[in-house]
Amino acid sequence: MAEAAREPPPQHTDFQELEDGEDLFPEHSATLESEPASLAAEDISNGPKPDSLFDDDPEDLFAEATEEVSLDSPERDVLLSDGPSPAITPVTPPCSAITPHLAHDDMFTHSSFDEVEEEEGGDSFDMQISVSHPEKVGDGMNAYMAYKVSIKTSMSLFKSHEFSVKRRFSDFLGLHSKLASKYLHVGYVVPPAPEKSIVGMTKVKVGKEDQSSNDFVEKRRSSLERYLMRTVKHPVLLKDPDVLQFLESSELPRAVSTQALSSAGLLRMVNKAAEAVNKMTIKMNESDAWFEEKQQHFDNLDVQLRKLHASVESLVCHRKELSGNTALFAKSAAMLGNSEDHTALSRALSQLAEVEEKMEQLHQDQANADFYFFSELLGDYVRLIGAVKAVFDHRMRTWQKLQDSQILLQKKREAETKLQFNNKPDKVQQAKDEIRELETKVQQGERDFDQISKTIRKEVSRFEKERVKDFKSIIIKYLESLVQTQQQLIKYWDAFLPEAKAIS
Repeated sequence: MAEAAREPPPQHTDFQELEDGEDLFPEHSATLESEPASLAAEDISNGPKPDSLFDDDPEDLFAEATEEVSLDSPERDVLLSDGPSPAITPVTPPCSAITPHLAHDDMFTHSSFDEVEEEEGGDSFDMQISVSHPEKVGDGMNAYMAYKVSIKTSMSLFKSHEFSVKRRFSDFLGLHSKLASKYLHVGYVVPPAPEKSIVGMTKVKVGKEDQSSNDFVEKRRSSLERYLMRTVKHPVLLKDPDVLQFLESSELPRAVSTQALSSAGLLRMVNKAAEAVNKMTIKMNESDAWFEEKQQHFDNLDVQLRKLHASVESLVCHRKELSGNTALFAKSAAMLGNSEDHTALSRALSQLAEVEEKMEQLHQDQANADFYFFSELLGDYVRLIGAVKAVFDHRMRTWQKLQDSQILLQKKREAETKLQFNNKPDKVQQAKDEIRELETKVQQGERDFDQISKTIRKEVSRFEKERVKDFKSIIIKYLESLVQTQQQLIKYWDAFLPEAKAIS
């Protein structure tokens, strides 16, 4: 039975594939007769596609486990919820490893995720997305912010090359919830949506116009833009009908269960607590060294990113404080210059005050660069690491389901043996039927576990490449901003130096 479970699934599932010249499952050739009738009747003559999404896994992934993965990240309450949000119409998952025999015509016009990636390779990614023009709609606590989402692209996937739509924050949360419910449980890393802020949004709703409210709106606008770009850069998520509808449709159904202080929000908190308790009861003896190494890697990376993020946040506060103190110094120097009788000294103090005023703006600009270039990148990747951990958690759940099915199958076989020993033929046939059903379930569970393991390997590889590119790009921009600031400082001081030397 275990051998039969390793038989590649039918053609239309489009998930299983071996590398050329490499036989991962040497016993599969003799298993066709033992396949369930529902599987044997399907067409397997064409074999796996050569450019499958999962074509580079030479290891045995039917692993058992020991490593535990934390579920206590606050960014993952939506990710770890089973099923779609109550306010979102459930959509049939696309041809996944968990439900390979479900119809998926409503989901994709493509036959598989493999074809999605193949088409993406042919139609190179060319898309620019901007989220701009935040606009307050309504009054009081019913008010909300609407954002203009503008898209420029040459991709044939879209009806137009340049278009824009209006979206509110809950629309972004609704999109994330839909994608997480469809892709997370099959191993795809779904970029997390920006975090909610009850305090920040309440200030905006009540109409309190101050610098903190403006900073909040700008921070949210920037984070929404980055979230959309990360989502559309994923070759599978880009083709999803919900993503296309979000980008192109003029109107969207309102996602009402995304509010933090709602029954759905409370339910997510309860589910999160339940998952944390359940996590402590599951111990997976991980025998796959790759997964054990990666889990430890992401745990360490999470800790270090959080520490660096906290340090950069402190640096931003320090630069803002320095900017404020510089402004006070400039004001004091100007007042002293006005009180000074010595003409040259008075002029020098006035010039010093002007230089310090310019310094104040430079410090403020550098604080903004620290925040938007570096701090936000680190914050995004803290949440992205949480999304990666979430797919590892779902792999563990898939393994647990397989273990439960195997234990139940063993019990049914023992019960059948007792029935035969006690000579109860009327119940033996029923037991045999239940055993056959459980054998099919175990075989499917083994394929599910194998498939989610392959998907995670692929996703981790893609994630690491994107992470290196993102950090390289942002670090270069950050260093350029630092160099520009220092050059401007030198320019200001060089201009002031003759005035200081002219004092006599």
